[in-house]
Amino acid sequence: MTEQTTTLLKSSRKRRFAAFIIDHFVLSFLIVSICFLALGPDFIDKASTGKITSLPWIMSLGFLLYLLKDSIKGISIGKWAMGIMVRDENNPNQIPSMGRLFLRNLPFIIWPVEFIVLATSDQKKRLGDKIAKTIVVKNPDKPAQLHRILMLIGVGIVFFIFFIVFIGSTMKNSDAYKTAITEIEKSEEIRIQTGGIKGYGIMPTGNISVSNNEGQAQLEIKVLGNKNDMHVNVYLEKENGQWKVIELQ
Repeated sequence: MTEQTTTLLKSSRKRRFAAFIIDHFVLSFLIVSICFLALGPDFIDKASTGKITSLPWIMSLGFLLYLLKDSIKGISIGKWAMGIMVRDENNPNQIPSMGRLFLRNLPFIIWPVEFIVLATSDQKKRLGDKIAKTIVVKNPDKPAQLHRILMLIGVGIVFFIFFIVFIGSTMKNSDAYKTAITEIEKSEEIRIQTGGIKGYGIMPTGNISVSNNEGQAQLEIKVLGNKNDMHVNVYLEKENGQWKVIELQ
């Protein structure tokens, strides 16, 4: 009897909001990762020439993953972390079908309305719950809190590492970066100050903006020298599909 009462205990709104934020973060990270792997690290140059044709399909796949996020036993990553789960409103021991769970998430297209409905509903339900006839309850078999915290920390670390690798790889594979490196290696002043160039930093910083084969870029590149390292600022412009260095500091 006690187990049934625990199973029937509805989740608080705070837990549901927190689960949504976690899901949004994790799924956004997953979608961005898929986009990067599918498009390749040179997608900046592809975008400037309009050669990205697979992006709508990738975004559609990401949206489908979002709608199916509760498909495994009515528990998404965010719900697992917050110790809650989706169940049938008439039989809390029953997991809704995949079709109902999919239907339940469709109203997230208008997520601000969903938040307002959840925040004001006496039954602690959003539109998706009312349409699919589901409730969100506390999971009596939720993993230990330490395991859930470690999972969230692990996701954060993976995201940070991927972000660093993603930005660095994207910058280094751009035509703007390659043009800047060519100009740096032509500079006698840089060669003298560094004692000879032996390499470059892992992650250049700055920004690249391109549209219709035209654009601007500002890059800060760490030059590794035999005697001294130095940071070089490179300003570039793109005209008629070609990058050229405007200023080297």
